Amino acid sequence: MEKITPRVDIAFKKIFGVEENKDLLISLVNSIVSADDQVSEITLLNPYNPKNFKNDKLSILDIKAKGVDGKRFNIEIQISDEADYNKRALYYWAKLYTEQLKESEDYGQLSKAIGIHILNFTSIPESDKYHNVFHIVEKDNGARYFKDLELHTIELKKFADAVTNDLSDVIAKIKTSLDIWVAFLTKYSLFDKDNLPERLKKSGLKKALNVLEVMNFSDAEKEGYDDHLKWLRIQTNTIKKYEQQARDEGKAEGIVEGIVEGRTEEKHDMVKKMIQRGITTDVISEITGLTCSEIGAIKTGH
Repeated sequence: MEKITPRVDIAFKKIFGVEENKDLLISLVNSIVSADDQVSEITLLNPYNPKNFKNDKLSILDIKAKGVDGKRFNIEIQISDEADYNKRALYYWAKLYTEQLKESEDYGQLSKAIGIHILNFTSIPESDKYHNVFHIVEKDNGARYFKDLELHTIELKKFADAVTNDLSDVIAKIKTSLDIWVAFLTKYSLFDKDNLPERLKKSGLKKALNVLEVMNFSDAEKEGYDDHLKWLRIQTNTIKKYEQQARDEGKAEGIVEGIVEGRTEEKHDMVKKMIQRGITTDVISEITGLTCSEIGAIKTGH
């Protein structure tokens, strides 16, 4: 099998979501959260277990953890863009927050919940930063009254697009501890674990590279990894391939005309074919003029 990429969620969880690598998870979390939310120890609430692999929902191989002060963390790497991903991120934050409370316990038992979403695509085009932090704030004065809500987005593509595949360029780009982990996730193949720059040696990068190098998959894990890697490649190339294919076949205008002028049933069939080909909702919406909600309804059959 070709070299494993840590951006595929199965590999990501095998690196950061197991007991023997909790130091790597602590380093990753601390590189993202504020000084007030740093953790010295962490408890994995859903550690990776290969025996239960077949029962996992492969689309949500997230990592849930709890700090010694009770704070909850949900760390997820998302391979491909999905319709309403922002709503799904908020939904999983809400579950992380509410599942703390057991029957008969009062609301004072609730601790801060922090969602960390590492995305293999650009989700916030209006921001140039690859790391964005979201809170609920008062409209006029920016006061944070509801302090238990915090969501982070880490957009890997923004970092990767800002550097070349030259190691010296990547190293020059690294300024923070989070830069180190994002460089690991996006440019891992450039690093030599036995020949790292001095300032990177104490970061956990060497251990992470070694874990990635010796990682083995069971047959079930390998099948899941291959499926997810396929989606990773589809997400990277879908728009470019679709546009080129439409030009080569001379069907771009015909597709648009058929959807705009055709009957509702024909329009729905065309959208379904686009979905089956892995074309993202945003691209389908741009071509067809349908809203994301309308496309979602076609996708689910409602």
